[in-house]
Amino acid sequence: MSLALSDVIAPPRPGFAAEADRVRLTQASVKAVQRIAAAWQMAGPDAAALLGVSPSTWDRMRAGTWRGTLAQDQLTRASALVGLYKGLHLLFADAMADRWPSLPNRNPLFGGASPIATMIAGGIPEMLETRRLVDAMRGGL
Repeated sequence: MSLALSDVIAPPRPGFAAEADRVRLTQASVKAVQRIAAAWQMAGPDAAALLGVSPSTWDRMRAGTWRGTLAQDQLTRASALVGLYKGLHLLFADAMADRWPSLPNRNPLFGGASPIATMIAGGIPEMLETRRLVDAMRGGL
């Protein structure tokens, strides 16, 4: 039996590049980030910065009046936050999981700042690195 090239090439991973995917995922992503922001007791400007939107857009999202579609990088940010939230809740009890992102942290990645401050300053790369750190701490890597 011989294998065709299509038998050994993995199917493409889902992504956020296609407009149809972004439209489909936007509403759930915004709702998830709103819930994470509430659980982490983040101020609106911090939540907006993590999602990569303006504070006024974040306010419209919270009010339910925003009808846009998230861009690829914004969906990547939302995905990183959801993964981080899940990882923290697997690692810690709920109260600590929700406090951890805003606490000063001595890990070299954060240099004494909070994970939220570090992720805001460093954007997507720091968000993904923070998620990888939490996954590693819980033994997921």
